[in-house]
Amino acid sequence: MANPAAELGALFAQALGSGLVVDLIMLLVLAEALLLWWLRRRFRRGPGLGPVWPTLVSGVLLLLVARAALTGATWQSIALLLALAGLSHLLDLVLRARRRDRASA
Repeated sequence: MANPAAELGALFAQALGSGLVVDLIMLLVLAEALLLWWLRRRFRRGPGLGPVWPTLVSGVLLLLVARAALTGATWQSIALLLALAGLSHLLDLVLRARRRDRASA
């Protein structure tokens, strides 16, 4: 008789090793972005995508780094994705500082 916990563990290990888990998380991030956009457009609630898109982009890039590492990508592609995530994060910080400066002026 098969052990259900062992079967579930093997299934999760396979999903993690293939990158499927990261793909599912990226789908959740996409759903989050669509929800933010829809709430702003429909009800004028929430930040919309304007203030959060650099954060979402850097998050997705970091997820792509994890996926690349889990699936055996080359170090060059991992380094490129990390650099792009860093640039996106830097852009996010600059845009936040500008918004803060405009709000205090």
